[in-house]
Amino acid sequence: MNCFSLLSVPAHKPDYNIPPGQKILAVVQLEDGSNRAVILHWGLIPSWSKDRAISSHLINARAETLTEKPSFKNAFQYRRCLIPATGFFEWQTLGTSDIHTSPRDNRKQPYHIHQPDHQLFAMAGIWEHWEHDQEMVYSCSIITTAANGKIAPIHDRMPVIIAPDDYQRWLTKKITAIEIADFLAADAYRDMEITPISTRVNNPLHNDENCLR
Repeated sequence: MNCFSLLSVPAHKPDYNIPPGQKILAVVQLEDGSNRAVILHWGLIPSWSKDRAISSHLINARAETLTEKPSFKNAFQYRRCLIPATGFFEWQTLGTSDIHTSPRDNRKQPYHIHQPDHQLFAMAGIWEHWEHDQEMVYSCSIITTAANGKIAPIHDRMPVIIAPDDYQRWLTKKITAIEIADFLAADAYRDMEITPISTRVNNPLHNDENCLR
């Protein structure tokens, strides 16, 4: 997943086109067990990294290797978060199935993938706290999994979506690795709608409702 939209959350300005490297809204669980809405940098910076530039390579975390990758496994076990959105964008490459089409003629069609009536949902994420040379950043990655039959014609990956009944269970620090697999296996895409939109969304400087038209 490369960007997403967040239309309406109380006390949060609507965003229609949020690219990686920007600040995004997330819900985390604090040490006292309470939940808090926070702003995180989209692109994880592992606590052991000496350079924050690594974040551009860690915007998404593959569910299949979360417990193996040094960049993700500690955050996955202890620092999970919910990332609210009203939709996300994917691009489908057009023309590759036509043997008469030149590679330079290939185009990409953007799609907005969302709930009916643009209802709010929450993607699974992990977050990290990084400090180096008096600089401090709180950052996150969005967890993705293999696309199901509905999304696969557009893209081979999709974000993991957490069901509302499981929000608290996802955030709690007492969850086990075996229990976590339940969230990744759940299918929350049954009611998702896939809407083709204009290429206006391709420019990250465009952040208005016309991105969804």
